[in-house]
Amino acid sequence: MIGLLVLLLGFVAPAGALDLEGARLVDLTHPFDAHTIYWPTARSFTLEPVAGGVTPGGYWYAANNFCAAEHGGTHLDAPIHFAEGHWAADEVPLDRLMGPAVLVDLVDKAGRDRDALLTRGDLEAVEARDGRIPDGAVVLVRTGWERFWEDRTRYLGSAASDATDLHFPGVSPEAAAWLTTARRIRSIGIDTASIDHGPSRDFRAHRALTNANVPIFENLAGLGALPRRGAIFIGLPMKIRGGSGGPLRAVALVP
Repeated sequence: MIGLLVLLLGFVAPAGALDLEGARLVDLTHPFDAHTIYWPTARSFTLEPVAGGVTPGGYWYAANNFCAAEHGGTHLDAPIHFAEGHWAADEVPLDRLMGPAVLVDLVDKAGRDRDALLTRGDLEAVEARDGRIPDGAVVLVRTGWERFWEDRTRYLGSAASDATDLHFPGVSPEAAAWLTTARRIRSIGIDTASIDHGPSRDFRAHRALTNANVPIFENLAGLGALPRRGAIFIGLPMKIRGGSGGPLRAVALVP
């Protein structure tokens, strides 16, 4: 395990940037089950038992079938999701799925406005406090929306079966474009159902990011356990050939 982590850290972080002594792994993934939140128009997760018991041969055997949409629960948006001809889920390079994490806290702003947007001004304030967001960072936006995960209506802002009246925080198109051009981020994640806020109808943040081949991670969990700088993010999605996204197991290595 330690050998693997050393190789990983050498790949994504400067030498000596993270002390492995005492480092811990933080799970940033919601479990997939019948209660997992999906986009209102998407097919939810279902698990169909196939076997579960002692066989005639005397040994235990369990197996299931599962079915779900690509975009639900903790998942990847591959660039092709909103950018024709860009990377599909199986084409995203591994080095875009892991890297040094920069946590951006939007909790207070989201607490005042459920449709809050991360703006370029917010990012400039982060840099004034913590220093420049380095090129190649994985930006993780914490809104605190994870606290509503067990209440689908509060999490999405609507109980409707369509997407016409959703309310949750997101990233502004201007901030998304700035992060891709001025800071050349590796990827971006958020603890809400979409990188665009709920009321969006044109998904301009998605479009700015995916047209720059920036992978997006949505419905992340556990961001409150991460420091603002110093963690390493690892997000490995199901490798669906030609997929526009897929279920994601996201973790962070924290010093």
